[in-house]
Amino acid sequence: MAYHIPVLLKESIEGLQIKPNGVYVDLTFGGGGHSKVILQQLKNGKLFGFDMDADAKANAIDDSRFTFIHQNFRFFSNYIRYYNCSEIDGIFADLGVSSHHFNSEKRGFSFRFNGKLDMRMNINSQFTAADIINSYSEEDLVYIFKTYGELHNAKKIAKLLCNNRSNCKIETISQLLNVLSGVVPPKNDHKFLAKVFQALRIEVNNEMKSLRQMLLQVPGALKKGGRFVVITYHSLEDREVKIFLKHETFNKTKELDIYGDHQKQLKIINKKVIIPNEEEIRNNNRARSAKLRIAEKI
Repeated sequence: MAYHIPVLLKESIEGLQIKPNGVYVDLTFGGGGHSKVILQQLKNGKLFGFDMDADAKANAIDDSRFTFIHQNFRFFSNYIRYYNCSEIDGIFADLGVSSHHFNSEKRGFSFRFNGKLDMRMNINSQFTAADIINSYSEEDLVYIFKTYGELHNAKKIAKLLCNNRSNCKIETISQLLNVLSGVVPPKNDHKFLAKVFQALRIEVNNEMKSLRQMLLQVPGALKKGGRFVVITYHSLEDREVKIFLKHETFNKTKELDIYGDHQKQLKIINKKVIIPNEEEIRNNNRARSAKLRIAEKI
């Protein structure tokens, strides 16, 4: 089985407007699907691939123009400077979880399997989904499920978990599903559980904070005319990307220069998000919620 089927591949590559001698960064290397096509269009250019998952390292491309960096993309600008690349021609990020993770029973990302409640992207981390469920306060659990899962019954879910964990630790997926059985809507069980698992995964991997830190580095890392191409999959991350590309800040108050003006560094290229066509969705169902946005350094 393929590690991951690249989503919106043609649209992503076109959005980057690759220069043969340019410097490019794939912030979410994964199976290397997008990176391989970027390399095909490079002559003497360079490509850096970031991924904090050790499994992705096995997919590193044997090419003198490619450098794999086993790190979270929240640190990407520091590493690029370490490799003496002060300005980049293009940055790509696919924020989705790879098929590899969803199809791996031992990683605990999917409710289809009865593995441990893990969900770590970085297997060297000691913090798992089980730690959240068994140690977070009821109030904190409500916040996670309401904010990251956008679940309307977050209070009921949190209360159920707290009541049940007092008798026995909840450490496996089957235990979690058993506890939640009373609140899972029969007609939308998959959608409900997907939101529960999404909330836990985001918290385990500190995804929203990492996303913000990464986005804040993009304008300064790109050279003039450089492109930033990003694919999102759920409303939380898409909202963060949309806000940042529009304002280049997450604060309600815009940062002004000495003349009292808000100086933007990025120009949004596609006013309307790019989504997969029907054929791509038929061939890869996990592409159905993908949204692609493109910005350019001005």
